[in-house]
Amino acid sequence: MSKNDNLTPDRQEALIARAAMRELSRHASKEAPLNILVAGAGDAEPIAIPPGAVEHLIDILAGMASEHGGTNTDEGAELSVAQAADVLYTEPHFVIKILERNEIPYRMVGNHPRMRVHDVMNYRDVNKIKRRAVLDQLVAEAQEQDMGY
Repeated sequence: MSKNDNLTPDRQEALIARAAMRELSRHASKEAPLNILVAGAGDAEPIAIPPGAVEHLIDILAGMASEHGGTNTDEGAELSVAQAADVLYTEPHFVIKILERNEIPYRMVGNHPRMRVHDVMNYRDVNKIKRRAVLDQLVAEAQEQDMGY
């Protein structure tokens, strides 16, 4: 943590937390543990982290990424529109459209929407499954039509 040992990260820690949150959320799965290999550990074995623990770790990193310790509720860390855009690998204006369509639950803090990390991750996972199904269907149709796929 910061030099003063409080729970508010400094700017550098917030940047590191944001990058780590983005990478962890990209690789996180609800079905399987996330295997992490520690750099510089020589011939160490990967560390298996259970899916639930990965989600909690993403909550913590999301809070640190805000530079103010994040917004935490009883149900976990909340993300700003920009942070949710990072997790979803999209632009903030697209996240606003998702919220307008009520595809992710949110609450307003002043004029700013806040989403629970859990809800953003669920949205990401459901869309990943839907995209995979559409791609599988396109491949099947292309194979039926002997298009070389």
